[in-house]
Amino acid sequence: MASRKISLNIRKTHRYLGLFLGIQFLFWTVSGLYFSWTNLDEIHGNQFKKTDVNYTEFSGLISPSMLDLKNPIKFLELREIDSHPYYFINNKVLYNAIDGKKKIEINEKEAVKIANKYIREDLKVSYVEKITETGPHHEYRERLLPAYVISYDTKDNLKAYVSTIDGRFQTVRHRNWRWFDFLWMTHTMDYEGRDDFNNKILRAFSLLGLITVMSGFLLWFVSSKTIRRIRSFFQ
Repeated sequence: MASRKISLNIRKTHRYLGLFLGIQFLFWTVSGLYFSWTNLDEIHGNQFKKTDVNYTEFSGLISPSMLDLKNPIKFLELREIDSHPYYFINNKVLYNAIDGKKKIEINEKEAVKIANKYIREDLKVSYVEKITETGPHHEYRERLLPAYVISYDTKDNLKAYVSTIDGRFQTVRHRNWRWFDFLWMTHTMDYEGRDDFNNKILRAFSLLGLITVMSGFLLWFVSSKTIRRIRSFFQ
């Protein structure tokens, strides 16, 4: 009688845990299948980019030491903006590498030219907007702002992002990437930033999942006729 009561309690615990965790297990399974069947290069949007990007050769550049800087140079990169060379200094400011003039930020026309340098020529721009802030769930999260969003006339709702501060082509986003991003969120259960595998929700569900599996094994053990015969034989 006691054994039957224990079996019923385990069965009830297993059933309710399975019901509670079932939706999340479904998300883990669906997202895992999606990840295993998708090409990461396509998720990154490589199919929308040019295979070969031609970079302009510059000469007659001034020495960075000639720039009117308030702080010493710790970081320097040469950027091409609308076919003109610029120094990007200390991850903050652009200076024209020919005349040394400071550039506050790039304009919309320059942003489109920068994006089109990387995006395939057959894709046409539909509209451009400037963003100054993004939320934790925005597709351009945790990247340099402000930025121009260059939208292209495609069924994939393709968008290219160019930072106004450094004039750099940042990334592209499209429909399949957004599906990947959503499923990645459900897979990691990080509903704030997507990439934290140490969040409390994931830990809790992983632990409950382990308990559910163990309760299934225990339920089999206490309800198995074979086990009962073995136990009765040694009693």
